[in-house]
Amino acid sequence: MIEITPLTITTSASVREALDRLNRTGEGVLLLVDDAGRLRRTITDGDLRRLLLAGSGLETGLSALPEQSAITAVEGIAPAEALGVMNDNGIDHLPMLDAQGRPSELLLRHELDSKILLSTPHLGEDELAFVKEAFTTNWIAPLGPNVDAFEEEMARTVGMAHAAAVSSGTAALHLALRLLGVGAGDEVYTSTLTFVASANPILYEGATPVFIDSEPASWNMSPSALETALRDGERRGRLPKAVIIVNLYGQSADIEPLLASCRRYGVAVVEDAAESLGATYRGRPSGSFGDLSALSFNGNKIITTSGGGMLVSNDRRLIEKARFLSTQARDPAPWYEHSETGFNYRMSNVLAGIGRGQLRVLGERVAARRAVFERYRSALSGIGALDWMPEAPYGTGTRWLSVCTLDPALAVGPEHLIASLARSGIEARRVWKPMHLQPLFAGCRYYRHDDAESFSDQAFARGACLPSGSNMTPQEQDRIIRALEHALRRAEHRAVASAR
Repeated sequence: MIEITPLTITTSASVREALDRLNRTGEGVLLLVDDAGRLRRTITDGDLRRLLLAGSGLETGLSALPEQSAITAVEGIAPAEALGVMNDNGIDHLPMLDAQGRPSELLLRHELDSKILLSTPHLGEDELAFVKEAFTTNWIAPLGPNVDAFEEEMARTVGMAHAAAVSSGTAALHLALRLLGVGAGDEVYTSTLTFVASANPILYEGATPVFIDSEPASWNMSPSALETALRDGERRGRLPKAVIIVNLYGQSADIEPLLASCRRYGVAVVEDAAESLGATYRGRPSGSFGDLSALSFNGNKIITTSGGGMLVSNDRRLIEKARFLSTQARDPAPWYEHSETGFNYRMSNVLAGIGRGQLRVLGERVAARRAVFERYRSALSGIGALDWMPEAPYGTGTRWLSVCTLDPALAVGPEHLIASLARSGIEARRVWKPMHLQPLFAGCRYYRHDDAESFSDQAFARGACLPSGSNMTPQEQDRIIRALEHALRRAEHRAVASAR
């Protein structure tokens, strides 16, 4: 989909103007409309050449073009159906018309054929060398030189002393809770505005999750809500066994007051830095603050091992126990002996090789994603109905995902924006649905940032995550910006019209 205003031209325009417009817009087609804005036909450079060869001049009006029926579609046509129309008629452009026959959008084959995804892997030059080394040395199974090196390199990166490479960020969180002794009957507090992986490991251990609202400055765990929850837990005689502090969408939570509250009540802290590798808080790396911290290298993360995670800590004993548990808890014996439940959570040497290569370009990936966000914000600054997830002043985020919010006055929610982008082959997603609203956690305690309203509910109701990959081309970013601007301008116009 593309904004059609620059492509629309009237019959009073000349051949010279049409050629100039084709040259400036670069889409290879113009939309000829009558005085009422209704589509008469499409114009290509071939149509204009034929007109000139027939004896017309550059100043000839476009009304001299022969009548021709345009192949069109109605507004809201599905991308697959639009492609079918293009294929059936051998065309690469398909105008969409409103109820009055006026062009409202122009669908382009090259855009519908090419999807832009939310956050795709971005491989560099070093990953293959480490993977080849794993094959050459036959270190294919879990454990091996790449695993050992990746653990050391990642520990240094996040400012922790020790690390254990595991199969996922979820596995890292699960091991963290097991190492802290979480079990049936315990409570664990965690952020409500997060992916379900932050909460599921609590259920794995038979414990009960308690959810904490976010605060507006960072969209992360509210220090005041956590303090209220801890005070209430003490009053109930049931303080949590641990608090999982989530760093959302590449930004650190306001760690200092959160840690202070946890220390005051003697509660262990797990830092869920799955989305925030490369971010900082008051000059320190995200992931360096918990008693245990979890990282994720899923395929959509800022760096990836295709699937994998890491548990980091300054406590050697905890990480050594994590390695033991993650390899099926095999006791040191001349046979397979097991005295406690273990897990198959270790990362393979092949995937660790990918991770080592990825880690070398972490700074570049952070810079690229931040640049994507800044380009969105700059290009769309004139749209008052659009706002952005803020960057808290205490640190630097990665903008792992670029998150926008819509003004409630638009009378359309993020689902409409997402659907509009999808028609252009662009993937966008809703902000995480808060855990306290999930059927899985019905009845769990929830503590708000503000007594009057839940900030996390507002973020979910108004927020959308836009494509944010560090490997997007400038042309892809331009396409997204055009589609966003078009969808939001239409929404603004409808809001103004309905207010009259």
